[in-house]
Amino acid sequence: MVSLDFAAVLEQWPLLVQGIGATIWLVALAATLGGFLGIACAWARTWGPKPLAWLAAGYVESIRNTPFIVQLFVIFFGLPSAGVRLSPEWASALAMVINLGAYAGEIVRAGVEATPRGQVEAGLSLALTPGQVFRRVVVPPALARVWPAMVSQIVIVMLGSAVCGQISARELSYFANLIQSRNFRAFEAYLVATAGYLVLAIALRRLLLWVGPRFLFGTVWRG
Repeated sequence: MVSLDFAAVLEQWPLLVQGIGATIWLVALAATLGGFLGIACAWARTWGPKPLAWLAAGYVESIRNTPFIVQLFVIFFGLPSAGVRLSPEWASALAMVINLGAYAGEIVRAGVEATPRGQVEAGLSLALTPGQVFRRVVVPPALARVWPAMVSQIVIVMLGSAVCGQISARELSYFANLIQSRNFRAFEAYLVATAGYLVLAIALRRLLLWVGPRFLFGTVWRG
């Protein structure tokens, strides 16, 4: 009969807490910078000049049609050949930002393209510049339309951070692997890590769904 010993894993709780904290840091950075990158890509593909639109389209299609782990390996193992060396944590953060930016770009673009033309014309009639119209008139309602999809994508990127342990980034899956290498309780260690990701995903989704309507759609873009 299989004997489970979760105590052997839970007694390593400082490592688990450190891993959860690192995962939160990664997703916070990725969500912030990746969100801005996505909005920039949406602008380039809908309002920008054609060369910039083509460049943004190439970036979006390249990222959306390649595995995240390959993107991570290219950044961590490939960039040093060009003289750019990043720590595992910063390479993971960069990969997550680039990955989320591509998906967010398509999500936001869908919201931007659904903006009624009359709203844009009204903004231009008030002597707003095209940039001001995009920031103040187009983006807030566009984000409101696509926010649930954006939140889901951020959660997916957070869960994808588990593969960052493959380059020794010190996040939750890395510490789960470290714990099981010490006590050989692999099933228990990974089950606890699974529970950790589940709690993080639920908490992150609820937090973002609460934050978006209250702080993003009506205030961030005024200025």
